[in-house]
Amino acid sequence: MADRGALPASLASRVLKAVLLILLAGALLVAGSTLYNGRLAARQSYDRILLGAAQDIAASISIQSGRPIVDLPVSAFELLAQAPEDRIHYAVRGPGGTLITGLDETEIAPTARRSGTPSGPEFFDARLNAEPARFVRVTRRFAERDFSGSISVTVGQTLRARQAMAVGLMLDTLLPMMLAGLALLAMSWAITRSAVRPLAALSEDLAGRDPYDLTPVPTEGLPRELAVMLDSMNRFMGRLDRQMEGMRHLISDAAHQLRTPVAAIRVQAEAMQDQPDEALRARALTRLLTRTRSLGALLDQLLSRALVSHRTESAPRALLDLREVALEVVERGDHELIAPGAELRLEIGEDPVMVRADAFSVGEAAKNLLVNALKHGRGPIAIGAERRGAEAALWVLDAGPGPEPAIAARLGQRFERSAGSREDSAGLGLAIVAAVATAFDGRVALEYPEAGFRIALLLPAAPDEEPTP
Repeated sequence: MADRGALPASLASRVLKAVLLILLAGALLVAGSTLYNGRLAARQSYDRILLGAAQDIAASISIQSGRPIVDLPVSAFELLAQAPEDRIHYAVRGPGGTLITGLDETEIAPTARRSGTPSGPEFFDARLNAEPARFVRVTRRFAERDFSGSISVTVGQTLRARQAMAVGLMLDTLLPMMLAGLALLAMSWAITRSAVRPLAALSEDLAGRDPYDLTPVPTEGLPRELAVMLDSMNRFMGRLDRQMEGMRHLISDAAHQLRTPVAAIRVQAEAMQDQPDEALRARALTRLLTRTRSLGALLDQLLSRALVSHRTESAPRALLDLREVALEVVERGDHELIAPGAELRLEIGEDPVMVRADAFSVGEAAKNLLVNALKHGRGPIAIGAERRGAEAALWVLDAGPGPEPAIAARLGQRFERSAGSREDSAGLGLAIVAAVATAFDGRVALEYPEAGFRIALLLPAAPDEEPTP
């Protein structure tokens, strides 16, 4: 089994291994090609030597008294001496294969296809004393008064010089390539080490950070590939920072806002327990119920805001028709529990009002817009959705005068309430709406038409397509 504790290979070693494999593959290809071409070049060169020696011997043949005479030239053996390590063979034969001079070649039999023309030199491969050799046969024809016929000259030599020449050409080619490969390996090592050096600096920066420090990592001066990775990491750290900030707000808000109502409920419960007067006890019970409802509303809004903050960071954006959001809020009937008997109208058109957002988050924003109007506005109340140029609006209109401009400027902040807010108001409704608007690149608009006050959630409009179910 593999050692689980073994360290993974470094980037530099992986690059060097890849470069080394490429160089080895290239060296094998070059070596094979050079060896093949070297053998062709050696064969051509030494075939010319064999042919020159055979032609010199053939030129030295003369006819005297009707008999062929061979005066072996020195030049022929000087040519063959250019391969001193090779064994040589020569034979001159007359008509009928009669040996005139040279070595007996009865044991020589061609082992490869003969090449050449019928009237020209003939090359073939054979074995010479159990060793591979190369031969050439040259034929000279005589037509004289006292002699007529053909005389053949066969010259051969072993292949040691040819093989040494081919190997030498291959090594001469590979040596510069090996030196260039070593230089390339050194350059690859240096370049890779230089490229990964910012990773070491990044590791030191992250190791020295505070556990709660999620500020972006600087990307100036870094290679483009590394900058892309850090940009993705910075976006992830930004989302994580917003999630942690939302969690800190939830904990802080819960600790700050729950302490007072819980203490009040405890005091009122103790007072009611010790109260002998039935009328006073009933009034204390009423206040206790009011406090309990207020605490329930606060808890609902705290959890709603935390859930909205989480979903706006994690839930995918989908096509959504704001008309359906308004219709669902009306059909849910929560307004009948909050303000029994309140008049609520739905005003939507026939054209879709499409946005890209999270349906749950936008639904929570719409619910809080309506609850805010029911608690602080004046009936009748209308909710609707419409397209406004490049924006899509989800709005709630009531017949009241709305908050004063100074108070309106602070609405949308956490636990911000107007002077007319009721006791069970937690001050988180419009903060949830503002959080949804910010998450989906929108805004909250406070409008004062002639007949009341309107607050709208404005989001970037999307093309008119079918919403995702």
